Amino acid sequence: MNNLVVKLAETLNNDWKTVLNSTISSSYFQDIGLFLEKEYISYDVFPPLDQIFTAFQRCSFTKTKVVIIGQDPYHGLGQAQGLSFSVPSAFPLPPSLRNIYKELYDDLKVIRNNGDLRSWADQGVLLLNAVLTVRSGEPNSHAKQGWEEFTQEVIQILNKEKQNVIFVLWGAYAQKLSKFIDPKRHFIIHAAHPSPLSANRGGFFKTKPFSKINEYLVGSGQESIDWAL
Repeated sequence: MNNLVVKLAETLNNDWKTVLNSTISSSYFQDIGLFLEKEYISYDVFPPLDQIFTAFQRCSFTKTKVVIIGQDPYHGLGQAQGLSFSVPSAFPLPPSLRNIYKELYDDLKVIRNNGDLRSWADQGVLLLNAVLTVRSGEPNSHAKQGWEEFTQEVIQILNKEKQNVIFVLWGAYAQKLSKFIDPKRHFIIHAAHPSPLSANRGGFFKTKPFSKINEYLVGSGQESIDWAL
């Protein structure tokens, strides 16, 4: 196992370490590690190495009850923190997150001005990007390097090993993952992507995902998410 993959595995500090042990030791994940070693040496890559697995660090496998799937990390300096759609509190809200907050207000009258979503992750929301790293200023630059296979495997593990997980699939990219989810075991929310181009065409606003999530959680005997935190 190459050194970078070992470092990534060591950042897993909860039950995901056991759940993903065979995945991280697989040949394709070794290839991801070799690719990233070259990338982090040759380019500015986000998020920082120790934040690649933040989504898993903040939201254990046992605790995961909602999965919100993004595409790849923000590619501006300091924005990406290993959580889909989230930015540190010092940053202005990115356009997609701004639209998510508009829908949150319309749905539950919750006002959020802070873009840091770690508090959602701490409550059991796995904020998972399909691709976990990106070069500075180059969106999708780490696509098709193995990350998609990894995140598909995460979805399949959650689908098989857990019940009553809510999968939030915003946009065509995320909705491709629905084939790995059993709708009889879990709850799937489909909607347009919250990016301005997609959301303004219709299909994202007025879909009320946050109230639907909490209704399903309560109905399945789970604690609802406090979206205001």
